Amino acid sequence: MKPIKELKGKTVGIVGLGSSQLEYNLAKSHGQHFDEIWAINNVASVIYHDRVFMMDPPARFLDTDNAGGQTEGMRKLLLEHNKPIYTCINDERCNENLIEYPIAEVIKDLNCHYLNNTVAYAIAFALWNQVSHLKLFGIDFSYKGNLHFAEAGRACVEFWLCKCSEAGMQIEVASSSGLLDTSVPLNEKLYGYHRLKDPLLPVLKDGVLTVQKQSSLEKKATEEQVLIGRHDEHLKPVEPNKW
Repeated sequence: MKPIKELKGKTVGIVGLGSSQLEYNLAKSHGQHFDEIWAINNVASVIYHDRVFMMDPPARFLDTDNAGGQTEGMRKLLLEHNKPIYTCINDERCNENLIEYPIAEVIKDLNCHYLNNTVAYAIAFALWNQVSHLKLFGIDFSYKGNLHFAEAGRACVEFWLCKCSEAGMQIEVASSSGLLDTSVPLNEKLYGYHRLKDPLLPVLKDGVLTVQKQSSLEKKATEEQVLIGRHDEHLKPVEPNKW
C-alpha cells in the first residue's frame, strides 16, 4: 500500500470511545471543518465517518464475546459495513471493505514500531499520509473521580502526537480529555510553578507558545468581561487545546 495522496494536507478528526467524544458533536454542530472523520472501533456504529480503525483480528468479535459491549456492534460492522475498516489481518467472512493495515510500510517509512493500541495506529496512519491537522475526541485514557483511573496506551498515543507535532502537524484535543493533560487546569499544567503564589501559565499567542504569570492573564480577563447574551459567546462550544 502507498500513502493516500488525497489525505495530504487535510484536516482529520479521530473519534474514540471516551466521554470527550461528546465534544465532537458540539464541534460538528457548530461548524468546525473536517475533511474526514476516523472512528475507533464501535464508535463507527454511532457517528458518520470515512474510515474505521479496528486493529484486533476480526475473529475476536466474530468468534468470541471478549470485547464485551462492543461485540455486537463490531460484528455488524465487520459483516455489513460500507466504509474502509483497517485491521491487522483479513478474514474471508468479512466484506470487501476490510483492509489490512500497512504495517510494514508505516514502520519502515516512519522508522518506529512503538504501536500498542488502536488509536496510536490511527495517528501513525495520519502522519504517514501527511495529514496537516488532527482533531481528537474521545481519546481520553484517564478519568478523574474519587481515584484517577487510567487505561493503558496513553503514553504511546502522546508519543505519536509529539512526532506529529514535530513534523508540523497541528494537533487539537477535546477540552475535557486527559490526553496531553488537556483537562488539567491552566494554572496546574507546569509542575513546580503551579505551587507559586502567582503561577506561570503556558499561553499560545499569535501561534507562539510562551508563558505568562496568572495575575497578568486575570487582569486581561477582567477587562474583557461582557454580558452573556450580548455577543452570543455562550452559544460557542468550548475550544479544544491546540498544540
